[in-house]
Order: sequence, then C-alpha cells, then structure tokens
Amino acid sequence: MAYWKDKVVVVTGGSAGLGCAIADAYGKAGAKVVIVGRNAEALHSAAAEMSRDGRHVVGIPADVTCQHQVDALFDQVITKYGRLDALVNNAGKSARGHILETTPETFQDLFNLNFLGLVRCTRAAVPHLLKNRGHIVNIGSLAARSAGRYVGAYPATKFAVAAYSQQLRLELADHGLHVLLVCPGPIGRGDVTPRYGDLSNLPESARKPGAGVKVKSLDPAKLSEEILKACERRKPDLVRPAKARLLFVLAQVSPRLGDWLVRKMTK
Repeated sequence: MAYWKDKVVVVTGGSAGLGCAIADAYGKAGAKVVIVGRNAEALHSAAAEMSRDGRHVVGIPADVTCQHQVDALFDQVITKYGRLDALVNNAGKSARGHILETTPETFQDLFNLNFLGLVRCTRAAVPHLLKNRGHIVNIGSLAARSAGRYVGAYPATKFAVAAYSQQLRLELADHGLHVLLVCPGPIGRGDVTPRYGDLSNLPESARKPGAGVKVKSLDPAKLSEEILKACERRKPDLVRPAKARLLFVLAQVSPRLGDWLVRKMTK
C-alpha cells in the first residue's frame, strides 16, 4: 500500500487487541507507527514484536485521561517526525452491569477514557493533521448506534463518539480532515478473556462477547485492513458486520421495532 509509505500514524491503546492489529496493519503498509498505552512494558514489547521485520513501530507511554500527557505525546511525535498523517483513537474499554446499578461515578470514569480521552487526543492532533489532509479514525462500536442490555455506561460513551465524529466531519471536512467512525461488533480475542468484575448478578448472555449479541466475532487483522482501505477512500464510516446497518435504520424509523430486534438478536 504505497499510500501509507512513510506517513506517520498514532494509535492509542496500541499494545494489545484491536489497537495492536491496527498498528500492525499500518506498519505493514509502510507507515511510521507510534503506539500509545499506559503500560510501558507491554507497549515496548508490542513495538519490538512488530518491528522485527524492519517495520517502523515505536511505543510512547501516555495516559489519554491526562491532558498534560496527551500534550507531551504529540509534542514528542512532531519533534521526532515533523508531521502527523493519521490518529487512531482506539483506547477504551467495555463494561457490564444493570443500568440502574451503574453509578454516576462509573459513567464519569468510562466517559473520561472512552470519550474525553478521544477528544483530548483529537484536539491535540488536528492542527498537524490539517497540514496533510490527514485522517482521524474513531473506534466506536455497534453500541455507538444501538444500545444493548447489561452493558452499563458503555453505549452512552460510544454514542458520544459517534456524535463527535459527525461534528468533526461537518466542521472540518472542507478544511481537508477525513474522519472515519468504525462501528464493529465483538472482536476476536483468541484466548484472552475480558475482565468485567463480578458478573454473578447478570444473565448468562451478558458474560458472552458483545453481551451475547448474535454475530460472529470479527477477525481483528481483517478489520484492520478494511480500516486502512476506508481511510484511503476517505469513507465516513465502517460498520461490521455490514448487515447491522439495517438494524440502525429500522430503529430510527421505529424505536419499538429496534428494541424488539435488539432483544431478538441477543442470546
């Protein structure tokens, strides 16, 4: 993919999971990749692994919930490379819980990571991205378009990501910024089991990937390749599985029907 040759890409939450797969795909395409995370040891281990065949991947530890660390991160990137071509806002986490048992403090904590962390990084990156008609990739979720049961504050944070992505497009597309909202279903994790705390008071479905939604887990490597292609084509969104778009449309036309379909599609 000659398009990405020597372009500079920052991927938050890049040391594991989907973020690591996305960083790997950009590296294979010839980009200079900076992966970001809070765990310095895991970050540098992932960067070393991805750099074994000559790819350019480095790790910079930073916590996206801290403004001064975000500012320092992008200062380092610009000092080192002199440019920025893409930001992938991937850092975040899911959640489980009854909605009325999810406290305001829990909402606040998840918003700080899933949404405000993305806002902090975007605001720091955009002045540099605009110079190169660059890309912002915001990793949302199917839950960014349709809420689910027993996932606590998670859908609210991802709905916010979807709205923010649209606002960025409306205000900055004419200035050359491309914004891609990625709405994936459950991501294949191999043998890694997410940690959600005590789930004993939740239905069995809530303990499954995607809180039991009836879709196959996505291959992170394949999804990452699709993200790169969507960036090259400057698409506004990427929904996987694509058939989920029908649910989103029907839910807008008839919320009652949308709620029925969500229940029907949840194991």
